[in-house]
Amino acid sequence: MRVVRGGACERLSDPPAATDSAGTVRPAVRADFEGLPADVAPRLLGAHLTTTVAGEIVTVRLSEVEAYHGLGTGSVPDPGSHARMGQTARNATMWGEPGHLYVYLSHGIHSCVNVVCGPPGVAGGILLRAGEIIEGQDAAARRRPAARSPRDLARGPGRLGDAVGLRHPIHDGIDAVTGSEWHGAAARLSLRAQPLTGIAAGPRVGVAGVAGTAAFPWRFWIAGNPTVSPFRWGRGAEHS
Repeated sequence: MRVVRGGACERLSDPPAATDSAGTVRPAVRADFEGLPADVAPRLLGAHLTTTVAGEIVTVRLSEVEAYHGLGTGSVPDPGSHARMGQTARNATMWGEPGHLYVYLSHGIHSCVNVVCGPPGVAGGILLRAGEIIEGQDAAARRRPAARSPRDLARGPGRLGDAVGLRHPIHDGIDAVTGSEWHGAAARLSLRAQPLTGIAAGPRVGVAGVAGTAAFPWRFWIAGNPTVSPFRWGRGAEHS
């Protein structure tokens, strides 16, 4: 690893700038997500994802993310991406407008949430791996009855998806820039006004082969944050 510097549900209105221990945040705009996922991903650390599902509001402050590039995105092919072979019915959202959320099913059980990123015409996504629930902890806890402590409510991508209430396939494609209602839910991203200047980066978690090695140091996290998920090598990645 290395350290780099650097109710019915209604539309979510633009939230006012809020200050917390992670700094001031402001509503995300479409242009925030038009860069390559590996470049945009670090800016999501400390960002807030707020969802309204069945009238309940939950906000998670992001502590860990991973970038994935689709076919033709950037200069290095990404063999770990769902979009590595081109557009399919499953990954169609990744090819769409940046700022929407690609919600997919992992292992037939877990709904995982990604932010669509990339220039027009290419695919990319940033997996929201972990975070701290800072609003709506009671609702998150009801959705995550197996959580042993508040830090475990959104510690891992499947847990995060459960905690914020977004489910595959119904919420796949929800727009986290406009906050528009989508199948009874709404989502909104707010980014830090000033990006974090010191973050940790390294291989992605549990990704097989070379895509899970230091050749793709596209996992970013807040060093020392207790909500960051444990690291594990993917099949064949440790020795690739």
